[in-house]
Amino acid sequence: MSTVDKLVSASWVHDNLNKVKVLDSSWYLPFMKRNTKEEFLNAHIPGAQFFDIDAIKDLSKPDLPHMLPPRTSFGLSMDRFGISNDDHVVVYDTAGVGPACRVFWTFRAMGHDKVSVLNGGLPAWALKYETESGEPHEARVEKKYEAHNVDSLVCDYKDVVKNIGELKASSGAHGKQIVDARPNDRFTGKAPEFRPGLSSGHMPHAISVPFTEVTEFADSEHPQVLTLKSPKDIRNVFTAAGVDLDRPIITTCGSGITASVLYFALLHAGVNEQNITLYDGSWTEY
Repeated sequence: MSTVDKLVSASWVHDNLNKVKVLDSSWYLPFMKRNTKEEFLNAHIPGAQFFDIDAIKDLSKPDLPHMLPPRTSFGLSMDRFGISNDDHVVVYDTAGVGPACRVFWTFRAMGHDKVSVLNGGLPAWALKYETESGEPHEARVEKKYEAHNVDSLVCDYKDVVKNIGELKASSGAHGKQIVDARPNDRFTGKAPEFRPGLSSGHMPHAISVPFTEVTEFADSEHPQVLTLKSPKDIRNVFTAAGVDLDRPIITTCGSGITASVLYFALLHAGVNEQNITLYDGSWTEY
């Protein structure tokens, strides 16, 4: 059980910067042509390291963009970052609340509970505090990182197919609810998928809750700062879409990134983590 807050503010990070390890986990869809490593080198929270979602993954599955990395390779990445099993890790991104949730879930799936997301990401930090540029300082770790898989947080293709069978047999009454984070037009098939050759539409009995529905701008004066909605508002978003928050849930999306935003939002809203699992391969695999 985690002893740290899942969601932290920029002021909290500033006041505790010497007590945490900070990771920039920014990522954007390929068509947006953003160079997140270059952006990191231009400006990041002092002392932060860059967690490359496109590199720290399962490289044996090239057709699936960001599958959970094997625990050994994840551990080696943590060693390079100078992160130990006991460290409190804070993850952020330049979107505000987005890919950082994927890295949060990755840490949890690797058995690391002391991890938090910076609400509002780098834009929230930059409103009050200075950033630094350049390569991060070389990190050192005294003890090798040892990851262990938490299988209950991860759902694979076989799990999803079996679950859909249960949903079909019971007209949706039994089985885990499948909640899709993609924009509604992609969910309905009205808009195409971004990846070439990938059909649009959704899984049988899936429920559409676009990830943008659980975030909001911090205030009218700072429209560049995207933050997570309050637990009450998040619960209202899911229940309005027809999700029963007392039943088990599988979150999914295009490739497992925005599904993690829903996963994190559900945690923030007080849903039991034992009732939430994320379909790692998501629509790309299905």
